[in-house]
Amino acid sequence: MKRIFLLMLIACCAVQVQAQRYAVIDSKFILDKMPEYKNAQARLNQFSELWQQEIDQKEAALSKMYKDYDAEQVMLPDDLKKKREDELFNKEKDLRDLQRKRFGFEGDLFKKRQELIKPIQDKVYTAIQKLATEKQYDFILDKSEGITVIFADPKLDKSEEVLRSLGVK
Repeated sequence: MKRIFLLMLIACCAVQVQAQRYAVIDSKFILDKMPEYKNAQARLNQFSELWQQEIDQKEAALSKMYKDYDAEQVMLPDDLKKKREDELFNKEKDLRDLQRKRFGFEGDLFKKRQELIKPIQDKVYTAIQKLATEKQYDFILDKSEGITVIFADPKLDKSEEVLRSLGVK
């Protein structure tokens, strides 16, 4: 029994254990130090401010229309009242549509961000991949917004093994 235990212990020690190498970066810090990112962010802010001014103007006009309607509704005939209410409803809908178009999911701001910021982020990502390859890191973690894995050596991915153990092909 002692002999089997000793052989198992030697076998375990003989197996080479490979340590995983990892690094931590702060992508926000990196981006903030890049002049091209600052310029792109400034341009994005300009677009955002212009679009917000446009929306603010339309909101002010809509607010004035509501005040005028409230002041005049007592004296308006029913058919004119209905027409003004429909007009107010349509203007309000147009305003909501404009807000969604400018700032909603996949709106103009999102598209501009993709156009201006994403190429810079891709450049940083490429530099991180190059660093990982040169320094032979298995993982690179980003600490800027919680811990996020930015790069992982594909040979460490065990997803296929998990699927096989679950019987999924």
